Amino acid sequence: MLTPGEPAETLRTEAEVESALGQATPAVARAIEDCLQGRDPSEPQVVDLFRTGETDYRVLLKAADFLRWRTVGDDVTYVVNRNINFTNVCVKRCGFCAFSRTAASTEGYHLPPEEIVRRTLEAERYGASEVCIQAGLPPGMDGRYYIDLCRTVKEAAPSIHLHAFSPEEILYGSRQSRLSIHDYLRELKEAGIGSLPGTSAEILDDRVRKIIAPGRISTDQWIKVITTAHSLGIPTSSTIMYGHLETPLHRARHLLLLRDLQRRTHGFTEFVPLSFIHSEAPMFADRRIPGIRAGASRSEVLKMHAVARLVLNGDIPNIQASWVKEGLDLGQACLQSGANDFGGTLMNESISTAAGAPHGQLVRPRDLRRRIRQVGRTPALRSTLYAILRRFPDESQDGQDPLDTLDAGRKDPFGSYHQLIQQEEFRFSSGGSRQNP
Repeated sequence: MLTPGEPAETLRTEAEVESALGQATPAVARAIEDCLQGRDPSEPQVVDLFRTGETDYRVLLKAADFLRWRTVGDDVTYVVNRNINFTNVCVKRCGFCAFSRTAASTEGYHLPPEEIVRRTLEAERYGASEVCIQAGLPPGMDGRYYIDLCRTVKEAAPSIHLHAFSPEEILYGSRQSRLSIHDYLRELKEAGIGSLPGTSAEILDDRVRKIIAPGRISTDQWIKVITTAHSLGIPTSSTIMYGHLETPLHRARHLLLLRDLQRRTHGFTEFVPLSFIHSEAPMFADRRIPGIRAGASRSEVLKMHAVARLVLNGDIPNIQASWVKEGLDLGQACLQSGANDFGGTLMNESISTAAGAPHGQLVRPRDLRRRIRQVGRTPALRSTLYAILRRFPDESQDGQDPLDTLDAGRKDPFGSYHQLIQQEEFRFSSGGSRQNP
């Protein structure tokens, strides 16, 4: 929950809001008031919100929580899902990524399609409605691999929602297959993809991107993939990665860009702030980039969720708190600072774990609901596309979810990344074996 000096009380009337704004500096009060009244804040105003301190900071969080309550109410949603990061072998070397390995690495792995199907069916048995499939970019990949994989998984599990392949992966598959992005996405949709993760966005500023991930997808390319997906009726999430080299101006421009894209395409389902996990990230561990920061501070995390609520509220009303990045305690504070979604159960999580995130790979539904109730909100099970499947006003209605029946004492009951990179069964091979994509 919120620490001393952060607002525990809530605002629920216009008079309370007016009183709170009276405590802020005039410029910040005007910026917040514009957002509350549905007026677009200017870029300098958004920068000012990111730079708030002391009293302004407390008012910012209160106002974001009020706007969240007024817009989406007191439900906090979550999804039962599983991550399947099917290979860690990648042709790129992003400075923030501790997950990837070279094709020659003894820790490179690749899950064959039958193992991906097995994990999908297992997730369904434990109540998952979604599998999120993302991975590295293996060298020499058949460009139709993603399309064939979607079809294989959907044939085995037709009711599962496939939330799969970042814009970076879509661009790679398109190039490998020599199809246009439009035609590649059209074939993926025909094969059964349900939505795309809006990851690989990081900071949508090419000057920063060239420092932290040279050779990675550009801002224009990311926008091209996202807008093409939306034009084909494939929704996506949207993200930001912050706490490294970016400034408040970069953050402000990123949010405003996402807002404007949403007004053009109406395809974003949610916004997910992702703070930089630094401890094992090469660009931090090797001190290769001057000025690189050790991730976002607690106050910066709460500001990000609060400013996102104020800026994006009318266009992307679902703001997610990522427990795998922030932990459950700070995630609860995000729920009091503008966020209305607690993410998914995950079951497996390799990318943040490899970078040093200490928060585990799985949170059981009962634990998510308990944490949501602790901040005075109502848990609600959702689909990937934010359809409410079931609300849980009190504990008596919880019942027993299949995931809740797992032995709570077992760490990583679905296996871990560190186990996976040691398994010879799934060792990556570039020599044409069944592990080769």
